[in-house]
Amino acid sequence: MKVLIVFAHPEPASLSAALRDEAVAALKADGHAVQISDLYAMNWKTTVDKADFPAMAPDTRLKVAAQSSAAFAANALTDDVKAEQEKLRWADMLILQFPLWWYTMPAILKGWIDRVYAYGFAYGVGEHNDRYWGERFGEGTMAGKRAMLIVTAGGWAEHYSQRGVNGPIDDLLFPINHGVLYYPGYTVLPPFVSYRVDRLDETGFTRTAAALRERMQTLATTEPIAYRRQNGGDYVIPTLELKPDLEAAGTSGFALHLNPTV
Repeated sequence: MKVLIVFAHPEPASLSAALRDEAVAALKADGHAVQISDLYAMNWKTTVDKADFPAMAPDTRLKVAAQSSAAFAANALTDDVKAEQEKLRWADMLILQFPLWWYTMPAILKGWIDRVYAYGFAYGVGEHNDRYWGERFGEGTMAGKRAMLIVTAGGWAEHYSQRGVNGPIDDLLFPINHGVLYYPGYTVLPPFVSYRVDRLDETGFTRTAAALRERMQTLATTEPIAYRRQNGGDYVIPTLELKPDLEAAGTSGFALHLNPTV
């Protein structure tokens, strides 16, 4: 398997970096090929602006989706973006690894997604009609590939439980798992989340590292999150609302988009 790890932490001596190294060692020990995009080390440009579209006329109003589409079609995106897209084409498995900051990913990783996920590459693909609404949410350019998150959090696991003050971790990560990974077609595996990492002692790290190595050894066999496919018949097109008869009793929110029969 070919694995791309997109890593977002500013400190090379961080716990996140140590866990990344454990993951890479486990993957390579099993014969997998690994590439790493260390965004802080790469000094990754975070913001989308006119500099991302070199062929754009200086006096043209920036409409990001339109310029992204034109630049991708003309192979005129910037070299750093094209290099990351090539890594995504190469990889069978994508891992996004980051600390949970203010309930989401660091800005530099969001900027990687904003710039690399170009129109025509990760979105804006497939026809739209009264029965089919583009290739996304289970279909798309990344269909057939797997993806997952490795996340570190400072709070307790209980803080991210169903009754926890931070809200359920699955809900917090839904926009990334479903909206960033499943949207372009990835089969999404459950995330690997480490809690109370600021207080992790040597024993705790040893236990966490062992669990992460085990996850790396089961990437091909881990059951994915059972998201509903957009064009699989569960949603009304074109409004893309879940059909009322598919709502399980007591289910609401993001859980509506899980298929309980899978």
